[in-house]
Amino acid sequence: MPKILNIIKNPTKSLRKKSEAVDENQIILKGFEELCADLEETMIKKEGVGLAAPQIGENIRLIAVNTKNGPISMFNPKITKKSLMQEWGEEGCLSVPMTFGDVKRYKKVTCVFCNRKGAADKIKASGLLARVIQHEIDHLDGILFIDKAKNVKKIDEKGEEI
Repeated sequence: MPKILNIIKNPTKSLRKKSEAVDENQIILKGFEELCADLEETMIKKEGVGLAAPQIGENIRLIAVNTKNGPISMFNPKITKKSLMQEWGEEGCLSVPMTFGDVKRYKKVTCVFCNRKGAADKIKASGLLARVIQHEIDHLDGILFIDKAKNVKKIDEKGEEI
């Protein structure tokens, strides 16, 4: 049964560290299967559309994203192709609660990664999924959306701007 993990909040220093790549031969070990399940479950229960391992205290290159076909875990994700077109969109983050801002991202990306079985995989994403992948990969490099955002605003529990 997957566990709901604690999410690390800014300004915790570990969120600013570059994460370590995971050896593809190690991915199929049981601990990683459990970690993937926990990461995906935490993302869903905390109402996120993506979650990176550094946000749960693991300094490894692993992200989970919620696709229209359900959540997937991606080890060592790397964007190999980007559209020429970019667009602004509002973003938030579970590690920067009650804060939102506009971030410019590529509209379409192709991302290669290792899946939960340790096999090479690829995803072509556009729209929200492309934005989420870029946001989560930033986490692996110690970058938070507030580093790139314009029009940053904080809201209170009632949803009103502070």
